[in-house]
Amino acid sequence: MPADTYSASIDDVAKREAVASSIPELVQHALGRLGEDPGALFEANVLEAIKAVRLADPAGYQRIRAQAKRSASVGELDRLTAAGKVDSDQSSMFPHVEPWAKPVDGGELVRDLCRAIKEHVAADKPTILAAALWCMHTWCMDALTVSPLAHITAPEKRCGKTVLLTVMSELVCRALPVANISPAALFRSMEMWQPTLLIDEADTFLKENDEARGLINSGLYRKTAFVIRVEGDDHVPTQFRTWGAKVVCGIGKLADTIEDRSIPLRLRRKVAGESVAKIRHAESDQWDALRQRMARWAEDNRDDVAIARPTPASGLNDRAQDCWEPLLAIADLAGEAWAKAARNAALALHGAEEESQSIGVELLRDIRDVFERRGSSRLTSALLLEELTSDEEAPWATWAKGRPMTQRHLAARLVDFRIKPANMRTSDGIRKGYDLADFRDAFDRYLSLSVEHPPVSATPLQPHNGAGLSVNGSKSAIRYTEAQPLPATSQSVACSGSAKTVADGVAGLNTSQTAPLSQCSGVADVHPSLGKKEEGTKVERERIDI
Repeated sequence: MPADTYSASIDDVAKREAVASSIPELVQHALGRLGEDPGALFEANVLEAIKAVRLADPAGYQRIRAQAKRSASVGELDRLTAAGKVDSDQSSMFPHVEPWAKPVDGGELVRDLCRAIKEHVAADKPTILAAALWCMHTWCMDALTVSPLAHITAPEKRCGKTVLLTVMSELVCRALPVANISPAALFRSMEMWQPTLLIDEADTFLKENDEARGLINSGLYRKTAFVIRVEGDDHVPTQFRTWGAKVVCGIGKLADTIEDRSIPLRLRRKVAGESVAKIRHAESDQWDALRQRMARWAEDNRDDVAIARPTPASGLNDRAQDCWEPLLAIADLAGEAWAKAARNAALALHGAEEESQSIGVELLRDIRDVFERRGSSRLTSALLLEELTSDEEAPWATWAKGRPMTQRHLAARLVDFRIKPANMRTSDGIRKGYDLADFRDAFDRYLSLSVEHPPVSATPLQPHNGAGLSVNGSKSAIRYTEAQPLPATSQSVACSGSAKTVADGVAGLNTSQTAPLSQCSGVADVHPSLGKKEEGTKVERERIDI
């Protein structure tokens, strides 16, 4: 071997020995066993040694990582060895809160929280109370199975949203305020720190970020608050926890799925003469004392909160009841007065949210109005769309990028409610249309009947006997309420047609014949506003537009 080559090989050996000397012997031994034992690096004592190298010697850690890459998941190694570094920083991110020395009265604590929030935020009483109870629930997360979002919203800027967010960051457990956050950072933060995440300016990035919205939505129920992501160079599927309290703050409405999982904290701009103290001038001792008292209250009442099954606030939907459950449980433990006030707040805040409706429910409501307005039990698709798009303020007139909704658009929206158009025989031939009976299930499930229009019993459309009323071509039908029995007749019931022409250009039949009684339908419930009573009789006459 030439002298220069021999010298170079000696140098290489020296370099390798120098590199190896920076790696603890325990880790070197584990690296040597990777070929026969892929878990050698992940033994507890080996991981502790690698954590120490990672903190003290980043270059040494990269050398370990390079050798481990051949036989082990370096992504998992990164995650497990990062814990020591993260733990060392948590004391500064989340200062320890020493629980209050004496037992804390829940009613007095809620009162003082409300006063502290009201001192800095101009808001109505339901919003103040809901914010106070929500802050208390963050100290009981390990005892809860549901944790609603807190949605701080206002119609315009300068309404105090950021002020309320700042106040809540002083009161919640393990506060982590952010003005923006990526989806990856969101689920990793929740997994690593279990913080209370306070997201400002949510309206600027959540509306167009489907992944971030999905992650935020996933954290409502503890049992399902997980997502799966691949990790490391080997793309190992890894479970991350998204369970944790979260506040989202922004102008106007956010996605329906977020609002559906939220306690709404709505703010308005101050009026002349209305003043509040500036949050930046507040004494830190005030917040320290409140946090200590909440920590002690949660410690003493955690078991009671865990088993609580509070009486729901009447008038809210099932999801809203879930959202308010932990807050009502805390209010019940705080005393009867707070329990009543919390339920009133739920109705005032979340009850108002019930007034907003999805586009699908809005469509159902407008279709019901068309049926009622025309007094019909059947409508052709063309006529139904003509009625829907005649209202310039409704979305249907400009549904398709400024153009009116089409029959295909209408059918696509209604299929979600299991409603499909059917063929109907008219004087112009077979046309697509909708029968009121097909909507009744959706109306019952998604729309609430008004008290002044309860259902009454009536017979539906009479069958076709060749020339009289028919399912395919009739214009009107006679309906009988339960208070008025069918006319006494041995053979038949008269079912009259009508010569009236409807708006879609289909002429009504001008003949009238008798249908056999055996072919007439039974009695069914129909909303009374869909029929018109004849003067001097209890017989109701129903017009059918096809």
